[in-house]
Amino acid sequence: MSEALKELGATIEAKRPDCVLNWDVAYGELTVNVPLSGIVAFIEFLKTDNGCKFSTLVDITAVDHPEREARFDVVYHFLSMYTNQRIRVKVAVREDEMVPSITEVHKSANWFEREVFDMFGILFTGHPDLRRILTDYGFRGFPLRKDFPTTGYTEVRYDEVEKRVVYEPVTLTQDYRQFDFMSPWEGANYILPGDEKTEEAKG
Repeated sequence: MSEALKELGATIEAKRPDCVLNWDVAYGELTVNVPLSGIVAFIEFLKTDNGCKFSTLVDITAVDHPEREARFDVVYHFLSMYTNQRIRVKVAVREDEMVPSITEVHKSANWFEREVFDMFGILFTGHPDLRRILTDYGFRGFPLRKDFPTTGYTEVRYDEVEKRVVYEPVTLTQDYRQFDFMSPWEGANYILPGDEKTEEAKG
């Protein structure tokens, strides 16, 4: 399988050298890195080229790398039911950049791009309806960014007295505790049932 994917990667690079920065086969999957400016043209090529026919968009997601200048990787996964192959396409994006929407090529990208916007705050130009899809309308921040606090900013609950949903700043019932990551079995000052057999064996 990996040989077939290597052949596919070489073929794609030969046909579209303007769109392929590099490619690699790892863990049985082909990954192609593409510049931001060429993403729509490249995905259209993958869909229409007779040697590819990646006509099924499986997913769009992103990965946050806060230490990089190009903070995000937007990641597209495609399936070709004609060749029974999969491909992953990655594009690096700075926090101040916008990604061209691929909804004109794959209509199913609509909700995927909305999800990436909702979770990471990445904007897609040309999207017909770019708004939050998983979080609430008044939600602050982007939950899958690595600098997003684990507690969030706002607590949402139903108030029985006011008979409505209310939004309140998050309040913790206890201070953060210091965890030493020691297992429950370490540092114990007692002998558990069965431990005496180990001591007998040592003696």
